[in-house]
Amino acid sequence: MVSTTYEVRGMSCGHCAGSVVTEVGAIDGVTNVKVDLEGGQVTVTSDSPLDTETVRAAVDEAGYTLVGA
Repeated sequence: MVSTTYEVRGMSCGHCAGSVVTEVGAIDGVTNVKVDLEGGQVTVTSDSPLDTETVRAAVDEAGYTLVGA
């Protein structure tokens, strides 16, 4: 298992978090997604390391922005 934390800009409520969890959680190999709204962070647990651009695309699909990486 691999756990990676990403900074995501634009999330402000439970609905925001739910959208990110749904989109990122749909990536093959992802086993858990945890959102910290206050810190603007999303921690993703997966079977193997994820391609950052795949995560970025999922976050974009949810309507938010992956910072850095």
